[in-house]
Amino acid sequence: MQRRDLGDLQSFLVVARERSFTKAAAKLGVSQSALSHTVRELEERLGFRLLTRTTRSVAPTEAGERLLRTLAPRLEEIEAELTSLGELRGKPAGTIRITAGEHAAQTVLWPKLSKLLPRYPEIMVEVTVDYGLRDIVAERYDAGVRSGEQVAKDMIAVRIGPDLRAAVVGAPSYFAQRSRPKVPQDLTVHTCINLRLPTYGSVYAWEFERAGRELNVHVEGQLTFNNLALRIEAALAGHGIAYLPEDQVRGHIADGRLVRVLADWCPSYTGYHLYYPSRRHPSAAFATLVDALRYRK
Repeated sequence: MQRRDLGDLQSFLVVARERSFTKAAAKLGVSQSALSHTVRELEERLGFRLLTRTTRSVAPTEAGERLLRTLAPRLEEIEAELTSLGELRGKPAGTIRITAGEHAAQTVLWPKLSKLLPRYPEIMVEVTVDYGLRDIVAERYDAGVRSGEQVAKDMIAVRIGPDLRAAVVGAPSYFAQRSRPKVPQDLTVHTCINLRLPTYGSVYAWEFERAGRELNVHVEGQLTFNNLALRIEAALAGHGIAYLPEDQVRGHIADGRLVRVLADWCPSYTGYHLYYPSRRHPSAAFATLVDALRYRK
């Protein structure tokens, strides 16, 4: 292998992941034509095509896919080691990419990051709010945040928040001419505010449990959202019953703007965890962040 091959392989890796020379060039900070020339020269030296190019898309060939699978982990190890060596010069430094849901980002990540980052100005954190369960290895995230039950067994999981609980709520105006549900099945005759997330592939079925009995209920209504803020606003406006994180509506319940129902069917469940691959070699910056996020009662 020639010395320049390492840099050219890195360029190929970015193009193959982005499936676009334009996006890859922007990420690498080079021109599209220069990047195209680099990959073409690499293919000529290797003696086979790595990418199939059309006017609309770029995709790895069979050889490119094979190289991508074997190359990516090794280059990540090199990058991690270079980062670790660079940190010998002083304070923890580097960029950490995290994927998290909206509620976790707002209630756990941001409050702790806002205290950590002023003390470590060379640590950069990129938080992507995402409602699906991302493959953090394939998409090159350093870590993800999900509730304990959603973390895969092959990941290292660090608890970063307290137990959570759902609350089923509606505005007093909604219940003014309707009876309050006494059991989850009663929700099927009510107007409910639905939640659609990529994780579930369809509209989310509300989850309940009491005395060891688990029950999922599919509800119906005029409104379906994929975020938290709009579901709260819709509930406050009297458009139906909503299934929400308790901590986000506790104040509204206390001041009478929302009425809680089915509380005995909403037990606590495991709180948020930061998770990352077990083979990941943590940099000083990542170790510092994990320690700052760790939940301490």
